[in-house]
Amino acid sequence: MSARLRSVAMLAASAVAAMTVGATTAHAETDVEQRGVLKGSTTASYFWDDASGRAGDTGLPAAGKPMQKGLAASPSWPLMTEGYVLYQGKKLPFFVGDRGPGDPSNRGVMLDLDAKTFAELTGGTFNSRTLGVDGVKGQGHIKVDYIITKWGDGVGKKSYPVAFSTGAWSEKDQNPVIQQVSVKVPAK
Repeated sequence: MSARLRSVAMLAASAVAAMTVGATTAHAETDVEQRGVLKGSTTASYFWDDASGRAGDTGLPAAGKPMQKGLAASPSWPLMTEGYVLYQGKKLPFFVGDRGPGDPSNRGVMLDLDAKTFAELTGGTFNSRTLGVDGVKGQGHIKVDYIITKWGDGVGKKSYPVAFSTGAWSEKDQNPVIQQVSVKVPAK
């Protein structure tokens, strides 16, 4: 085989390999199977506590981690519980780094997402001046699905969330709910 023919053959083989990889990648991004230990739905609100004292800010998050994208507050799940939240085809990770929401949890608001995650889910914009979310027409609550992928080790209820007023956040749960859920969620 001549050098020229060898070059054409290698080029053709490279093109076929590239198309195969491209096709595989495109297929892999359509759906992602997510495994977890608990799945459910709740109403979520948003917050941003950076210890600035603005917009109802109550101080730094309870887990000792700085306020950041992906940090959520739960009225009952153990701190450092990890999972995903799904809203209108979008999926974003979260970890429980704070307690709350307080009174709204008595009305079914069982997850307080950080304002940056809330903004990304709803198509809004995080406003660092007000610590709020702009561009969502005043929407402060959304109905979300969640998947818990790992329970935190500390105190808290390792099951469906309950209101802050129950005090479940202060008790060590020895019997975590483990459903071994597997769901297909849209890839990000």
